Parts: sequence; structure tokens; C-alpha cells
Amino acid sequence: MFRVAIVGRPNVGKSTLFNRLTGTRKAIVGDEPGITRDRLYGEVRWAGRTFELLDTGGMIPASGETIPIRIFEQVVRAVAEADILVLVVDGRAGPTPLDEELLPILRKSGRPLWVAVNKLDTAAQEPLAAPFYEFGADEVFPVSAEHSLGVAELLDAVIASAGDRAAPEAEGGRPEEIAVAVVGRPNVGKSALVNRMLGTERAIVSEIPGTTRDAVDTILQRDGQRFRIIDTAGIRRKGRTDERTEKISVIVARKNLEKADVALLLIDAEEGVTKLDAAIGGYAVESGCSVIVVLNKWDKVGKDAYTLDTFRESIERRMKYLAFAPMISVSALTGQRVARLFPMIVRARAARRLRIPTGALNNLFVPEVAEHWRGSGTSQPLDIQYITQAEKEPPLFVVFTGKSKPLHFSTERFLTNQLRDKFDFFATPIRVEQRLKKPRPHRAGRE
Repeated sequence: MFRVAIVGRPNVGKSTLFNRLTGTRKAIVGDEPGITRDRLYGEVRWAGRTFELLDTGGMIPASGETIPIRIFEQVVRAVAEADILVLVVDGRAGPTPLDEELLPILRKSGRPLWVAVNKLDTAAQEPLAAPFYEFGADEVFPVSAEHSLGVAELLDAVIASAGDRAAPEAEGGRPEEIAVAVVGRPNVGKSALVNRMLGTERAIVSEIPGTTRDAVDTILQRDGQRFRIIDTAGIRRKGRTDERTEKISVIVARKNLEKADVALLLIDAEEGVTKLDAAIGGYAVESGCSVIVVLNKWDKVGKDAYTLDTFRESIERRMKYLAFAPMISVSALTGQRVARLFPMIVRARAARRLRIPTGALNNLFVPEVAEHWRGSGTSQPLDIQYITQAEKEPPLFVVFTGKSKPLHFSTERFLTNQLRDKFDFFATPIRVEQRLKKPRPHRAGRE
């Protein structure tokens, strides 16, 4: 697809322009410089055509700090992928030395260079764009990303330049894909795992906690299946996040859980299961997505220190609600067993889409469950009259009982386990809704 990269120094409104052109709120926006770090991808639809837009972090070429260096590397990769570069500048601030320092770096790529003079919120401010013509860019566009002024002219120019490479909009919408959210607490290796799964340096990897801020999603085609891999910010406990940007990052991460088909819950195998891991696992279950527990950094664990059974016991003790989740040990650093994640993800998505016929539930399943229940040695009858599946993704079963009181939680758990084992709901949470017997109305006695 035809690609346009948005570049520029920090805090000139690149992410605001990205959100405006894509019609999303994908990029986190704020007054704090350096919010965007990884490169973000989005599709722009205009005049019946489609092209791809890349948002990048603010460029600081001479910085010796780790994060600005990594951001600059991400921008260089975006420039190499793009067909057109749009240098965003602050029209109200005028040309700055840093803007001018970026020009030779961008020209060296050989790509057409356009300038979007941002923050010109009224027609009266358009003359402020005049000094930027001295940059010698191919095109100069006065725009206001916040108020959408001049944006149509910029889009028209992109479509005209793209020609036949601007793909027609798909009639059937987006192709089917599996959304996979990689979640966990800060610094457990989420971005490293995403890069390993994609086979490219897609997200910035650093030992500094909180490096990832935006939810960085990338499309991957593998074995005929399309995946959307979403790298999320490290989730901290409420009250432990100080900066506004970090709080927004956590909110975005939790929203991506709600949109995901499958969540890869990363746990640091060196440190074991923590309270925060348990909290994030709870968020995943609440969201309704399927969950696979991924023990990362397994290459650093001594052979005699832990086993998978040890971790399974720890999870069953501290995260009983995740007892259904399969577990795999990997190393994002070496690639150990990372390839095995893909068939597990495909199987989990297929399981969450299962629809069990009502006849199979009531003619075969209920009698078998009743038999198992009697064989468990309990004296209480399993009073289930009827079961039907009301929803899928995740599966929801409605259970009609002959009682006026709800089934005991242990009975409901028994029923859920039987459903999982019988129909192979791999990695998928099962929800049960009980419909109770309505009590008969009390009739007053005759006098």
C-alpha cells in the first residue's frame, strides 16, 4: 500500500494530525514532549481510495539518551518504508534550528518531502506558513490538525501523488484477522516478544520501565492466517501511575484487551507470579478475551529453580480464575518456543467462536454431567432442567434450574469444567447465567 510518514521534532502535533487523518484516537496526544515513541500505522480512506499513514516520535538527532536514540532509529525505519515524507512544523513558533537540522537528514532518503505547517487555526494565520517555503520542500500545506483546516487539501494531494497505488476501499470491510493483545506489567519483555513474533524491530525495547506508551499494533500474515499483534503499555496498579501520559497508556492497554480475541499474559519467569500479574490476569478475564499465560525469560531460569508445574500451582493458588488458561515457557531474547504461540492462538480463537447446538447440550451433555455429578459422591441432586448457549466470543450459557436459589459456586464451577472438557473450549473463559425457578405467589387464607 502507498505509505506516508509523518515526521518532525517533538510536540509539533504529529499525533494529532495522525488521529485526524485516520479518523481514530489511536495515538496518545498531550502537551508532554516525546509521548509517541514507537512508529504507529493507520489506514486513511479518502475519495474512495486508501493509503497507509505512519506516525513517528519526535526526532532529536544529537541526543545521547537511550529513549531519543531508539525513537530516532524508529523514525529512520519509517522513512525507509515511506513513499512521501510529511514534515510537521509549528506554524506559530516559526522555523526552529531543530526543524532545519532535520531537513538534510530527510532529504538524504530521496523521498518527496512535504511540509505541513500545523497549528494555524484560522485563515488569518495562514501567512505564518510563508517562512517555511524557504525549506525548499516539494509542497507546503498550512493546516490545523486540531480543527481540521487544510486537511482536505493535504489528502487530495496524497491521493493524486499515489495514483493507482492508492488502493480502492474494500467493499467487504477489513479482512478477517485475529487480534492478539500482549499484556503484562512493566518490563516483562512485551515489546521484545512482539518483535520476535514479527521478525523485525517493530517496537522499542529498553530496560527502562514504561518505554511503550501507545498500543502499537501490526498486521502479520502467517500460514494463511492474518494476525493483528498489539503491543501494549505495561499495566501498573491504580495510584501507582504519576504522569498523565502513563495513566492514559494504561487505559489504552485495558481497552485493547476488550477488543482482543486472545491475550498473551506475559509473566517474568525469573521473578515468578506477583500480585500485579494476578491483577492484570483479572483484567483479561473481565474483558472476556481468551488467555494464554506466557512465561518469558525462561532461558534465564535455572533448571532446578522452577518447573512449569511449579508455575501452574502458583497460578492456581493466586489466580484461580485463570485455571483454564494454557501455559507456555518462552524466551523472547533467543526465540525459544515463540513459534508455538501461533497455533495456540489460532486454536484459542476457534474455541471462543464455538456454537454448541441446544440439542447436543440437553440430550447428551446434561445427562452425562448428571452422571458425573452422582459419581462425585455428593448427596445433593444436580437440578438442571435446560441449557442453551446464548452468545459466543466468549461463550455464554444460560442454565435453567428447578430451584429458587442459585446453584452453589462449586456446582457452577463443576458445570463450567464439564463444558470445557466436553467441547474443548481451549484457553477461553466460559460464562454461566442462571435462570431460577420463580416462587409461586403466596395466597392469603380465607377468613
